[in-house]
Amino acid sequence: MAVRLPRPRRFDIYVAVGSLLGGLLLWGVGLATRPHTEPYVLLPGRWPLLLPLVVMAGCELLRRDAPRTALLIGTPAIVLDTVTQGNLVTILMYTDLMYAAVLYGPPASAHRIPRITGLLSVAGAVVPFAIWREPEALLIGVVTGLVSFGPAATGLIVRNHRDAAEAARLRAEQTALLAEMDRTQAVTAERARMARELHDMVANHLSAIAIHSTAALSLDDPKTSQEALVVIRENSVEGLAEMRRLIGILRDSSGDVEPSAAPTLDGLGSLVENARTNGLDVTLDSTQGEVPAPVELAAYRIVQESLTNALKHAAPGRVTVSLARRDGSLVIGVTSPYGDRDAPRAPGSGAGLVGMRERVALLDGTFEAAPEDSPEGKIWAVRATLPVHDSVEGVTA
Repeated sequence: MAVRLPRPRRFDIYVAVGSLLGGLLLWGVGLATRPHTEPYVLLPGRWPLLLPLVVMAGCELLRRDAPRTALLIGTPAIVLDTVTQGNLVTILMYTDLMYAAVLYGPPASAHRIPRITGLLSVAGAVVPFAIWREPEALLIGVVTGLVSFGPAATGLIVRNHRDAAEAARLRAEQTALLAEMDRTQAVTAERARMARELHDMVANHLSAIAIHSTAALSLDDPKTSQEALVVIRENSVEGLAEMRRLIGILRDSSGDVEPSAAPTLDGLGSLVENARTNGLDVTLDSTQGEVPAPVELAAYRIVQESLTNALKHAAPGRVTVSLARRDGSLVIGVTSPYGDRDAPRAPGSGAGLVGMRERVALLDGTFEAAPEDSPEGKIWAVRATLPVHDSVEGVTA
């Protein structure tokens, strides 16, 4: 099976053709590098010069696609040129093959060739001088170094610079990719945060509006309808106020919007009173003391969402809310009756539980929401434990 050589590149063709024409021009005018009287010129005359010249030009066609093959073929050609009167272009083409073999060849060859040619250059200077004891013998090593080691070392330097530039480009691409991933994650996290805020701000009021409007439509009692309309109006006004605050957060470009819009645990009394207005029987036991702002916001939203769920789904009965500090953590508990509900209920999507779980996870806390048995009967219990320490100061819940 014949071995197919790679198709030469256009630039390599130009180099080969130009070198061949230049060598033929020197051959035509009779310019050689050595006179025929030199003792090591074994093939004097003009015609022996053509064979190494043509072979070297053919090797130039492979300088980039098969550099090691070109160098292996070109080395016997340069040896043959040495025993003739020599052609300057043949020598120049061999230096280019040496340079290309280091620059375009495999990494192992790129480091091996300069070492080999360096040793040959030293040997070419030391061995002849040791044999002939003539200073001129050192020129053999110098010429060998100029023809082989010089181009090889140059190719290694250029290759190292090229590899360093490629590594820098790859690092820049990876840095840009990581920056884009960080930006995407930041946008996703911010969208999730705003979704939690929107749900917690508005869901309570809209749930109360839905429940009381359903009651007003289902009961033919003017007094009940009037009371329902009052509650609906109050929740509509408060819901609009919450929406305006959220819009203000979205439009604020300073990035420091939490202090002006984030509720605190001091507002739990107002939150519980509003739940009572909406028809819940709520008791509050809060002894949490001072807590970091992220924990305070998360605790407030958990209580708010738990009361909203109780308003939408809980059976008649007492709802209890408790907050207390235990072992360096803020423990939150909200319980409500669990069972069949005769009153109108608002539809739910489960986003509230997801949002509470996300808030607790951001603070490395624990969260549970499930039915439980108690002396008063079956209840729905929401329990969360939030670590209270300095490491949560920079977390946005």
